[in-house]
Amino acid sequence: MNDKSPVGEVRPSQLLWTYGPGALIDLPSLSVVTMGINHWEKDRCPPIEEARLLAAVRKEVGAQVETLRMPPFHKSEQVDLWSAEANIGVPVRPFPRWLRCVKCGLLSEYDIGLFEIKENRYRPEQTRFVHKGCKGSRGDQPAKDADAVPARFLLACKNGHLDDFPWHYFVHTGTSTCKGTLRFFESGASLQTENLWVKCDECGASRNMAHAFGRIGKENLPGCRGRHPHLDVFDNVCTEDARAVLLGATNAWFPVTLSALAIPLSADPISQLVQDGWDYFQDLDSPLEVSITVKILKKTGALPGIDKHEPKDIWSAIEAIKSGKHNGSVSVADIKGPEWEVLTNPNPPSDWPHFLSRSVTPPAGFEAKIANVLLLERLREVNALIGFTRVEVQEKSASTTNELEMAKLSLSPPTWIPANQVHGEGIFIQFNEDELAKWETLKSVQNIRTKLFEGHQGWRNARKLDPDEDFPGIRYVLLHTLAHLLIRELALECGYNAASIRERIYADTENGDPQAGILIYTAAADSDGTLGGLVDLGKPENLGRLMLQALSRAKICSSDPLCSEHHPGKDQSLHAAACHACSFVAETSCERGNRYLDRTLLIPTLENSDAAFFGDK
Repeated sequence: MNDKSPVGEVRPSQLLWTYGPGALIDLPSLSVVTMGINHWEKDRCPPIEEARLLAAVRKEVGAQVETLRMPPFHKSEQVDLWSAEANIGVPVRPFPRWLRCVKCGLLSEYDIGLFEIKENRYRPEQTRFVHKGCKGSRGDQPAKDADAVPARFLLACKNGHLDDFPWHYFVHTGTSTCKGTLRFFESGASLQTENLWVKCDECGASRNMAHAFGRIGKENLPGCRGRHPHLDVFDNVCTEDARAVLLGATNAWFPVTLSALAIPLSADPISQLVQDGWDYFQDLDSPLEVSITVKILKKTGALPGIDKHEPKDIWSAIEAIKSGKHNGSVSVADIKGPEWEVLTNPNPPSDWPHFLSRSVTPPAGFEAKIANVLLLERLREVNALIGFTRVEVQEKSASTTNELEMAKLSLSPPTWIPANQVHGEGIFIQFNEDELAKWETLKSVQNIRTKLFEGHQGWRNARKLDPDEDFPGIRYVLLHTLAHLLIRELALECGYNAASIRERIYADTENGDPQAGILIYTAAADSDGTLGGLVDLGKPENLGRLMLQALSRAKICSSDPLCSEHHPGKDQSLHAAACHACSFVAETSCERGNRYLDRTLLIPTLENSDAAFFGDK
């Protein structure tokens, strides 16, 4: 098979959220694993400039990271199949190695000669493996090639390892000298695991797949070998138990990402551009070098708009930043802090076409609770993939002490990280700090905080994490729950689907400047994120109505009284009065995976009416 034969297509954004390095792509006739970024063609990956996010990535991954880069993609849909551009893409490899013949049930590795790959460059999605000269399960049919499909069982562990299912070990109940061929067959009408069997042709040993799952599965499966198929390596030691997972299961790959809004750190457009591309300018020593650099940037398209300014003006901005006279330079890996400063600025700077905003008055009836509303008519969000986990998702977007071990994207410390940028619009709501601080002191609110903290401790204890770390606070739970209710309400009227609306919660109280705000925004890789429907609903006459509707719907849940009476401390969960019927949103919308939610903090419920921030709206 040609090393660069195309086998399918995915969107560039999917290489961050669904099919990144280490993830399995279940194609119509193949299953492949996306290789680590050390196998990618770096020069085919366009760079993205976002200094704050790059600083945050360096803090998590290492100072050796030089750039953020987009995955490679075709510039046009009509591409000559035999041109160099047709070979642009990310490298993949067939995985799992075990295939099953759909005709005779033969179960074997694809690379030992029993199976053959059939390429189709004109229809890549039809590339497939076949069992050469298959004669049927009884061996009495004329020899004919039959399709072979991936075996749909794998092994994975919490340390990010993924391996082929140990078929010989499993069917022979341990290590065995038998080297017979295996067959996979069904014994009943349904495809439940107890009706799926694997059998050895040589010794006749057989076993059904139900013995590979649950508690009994731990006894019937070998230990984890520490395999990283996307890197072609095995870790020396893995102490986690390997567990059986199905091909295509959602818990086989969870991305660990960092994101930042591309906000203007300066009101001066030249200074803003210089800061965005500081890696290009920090080592320059004269206006002449600036002129040469600008010409290179213009040809590569790495920093759009920089060529519109004179080299001498750019040099002045560089000198100002180097001398420390400009206070907007990025010095720490802080993501939300600078965003909060810009969003709460009475006159926020603009950076067309990436950031454009206008302030409006709070909606009628909410003036005491809401301090300001900012409509973001244009915004740009940059996301970076820094690793991934398997089996369990990380609680937070970035790795922290005692969190799940994050699998690596490349064999060696990466010098670049996959990223993408999306454009959209949003609504920022800043709440009255005095009202919020007074609400936090209520005894009923403190009681709810205690319940949520008990659930937080139980959840982390069950995962062998420090139980007292990373509790976001009762303020965060309040703002987070309101954001979810508004997302659900906005999705009914704004024209966007619910999964494309996202949230950013600003609730930090530890840095001297307490935050209390939510940003609800939509962002898409194309123009779909900038249609204007969300901003229009942020106008006072619309936002007030939507908030009243959202709070009214939240008073009674279809799962009440079970929902309103839920105690997180009793089942080690991370939410109280919240469920799919009233508060949960799509995983792509929530920054915390539908955790730390409680509608009791917003409005009176059947269980509690004393902690409602908005009273009986």
